Amino acid sequence: MQQHRLPADVAPASTGAWYRQPVLWLGAAIFVASLAGCIATIVVSSHYVDAPVQDAHPHTLLDMPVHAHEKSAAQDKPATQDARAADRTP
Repeated sequence: MQQHRLPADVAPASTGAWYRQPVLWLGAAIFVASLAGCIATIVVSSHYVDAPVQDAHPHTLLDMPVHAHEKSAAQDKPATQDARAADRTP
């Protein structure tokens, strides 16, 4: 004796439920793993003290001076030769 089956277009309502979608579970697992990795990195790094760098210059940022330098006496004197004239000489 044959058993009668439901037609293909009539399916239970729980077939398309969100918890039956493997892609969502995979995405949730990757999200939880990355979040746990971030927390673990923060916890592990908090156990170690950052040693000061010996070569650090106190008044530079990316090897650029933070404060303006004072004008020297050489900069106060007017130039005796025009820069364009200096370019023309061989």
